[in-house]
Amino acid sequence: MKAKWRFKGLSTKPNEYWHIDVTVIKLLGGTRTYLHAVVGNFSRRILTWRLAPRLELQGTCLVLVEAAKNLSKDGDGATVIADSGIENVNGEVDNLLGLGQLHRILAQVEISYSNSMIEALWRSMKHGWLFLHQLDTFAALEKLIAFYVERHNSVVPHSAFAGQTPDEMYFGRGDQVPVDLAVGRARAREARMTSNRELSCEACRPAIRETPGSLVSSTISGVLQLHHEMSAMS
Repeated sequence: MKAKWRFKGLSTKPNEYWHIDVTVIKLLGGTRTYLHAVVGNFSRRILTWRLAPRLELQGTCLVLVEAAKNLSKDGDGATVIADSGIENVNGEVDNLLGLGQLHRILAQVEISYSNSMIEALWRSMKHGWLFLHQLDTFAALEKLIAFYVERHNSVVPHSAFAGQTPDEMYFGRGDQVPVDLAVGRARAREARMTSNRELSCEACRPAIRETPGSLVSSTISGVLQLHHEMSAMS
């Protein structure tokens, strides 16, 4: 039994650590489909994915081989964080790992860290997108997943990256994004403060419209006040 250690999830570069997992998505008729994906720990980018009608042992190998196409041949390879399901621990996966380019760590077995990064992706994808549509056919589901992956990678900014998208983090082309956002926030704050300073209570208070009834009431109040003052003087 290997000693457990805690994986902090703080990759220093792309393709250093990957997360792999499979999730079940049911169609309207109850048919089960199986979505495999590989997510980069450094960038949160969905590196590759595959939807299958059955849970096949080679499914993990197929997505890992596809993701590995982006690895440098002269590099150290990637460490894959996976759970201990049969789809990740089998002879075909072991043979692939034996080639030396990929290394596997079993979450909550060899380390105390869970595979929560990719599990969070499943929740967002399902409840924020897929379950809002009619999942009536395999082709329709596959199309919806493709759209979500493209938007997740290239459009939606990530708070962990100060506004950069996963693609910008992965390819290293978003360094200016946090700077531009910081400048925009500073300008918006200054404009808001300037606008607030220019306002006053009188400028904010709505004008009171005099009605005939209120005018008569005001006149009577003035007469009574004058009568009271004259009585006091006598």
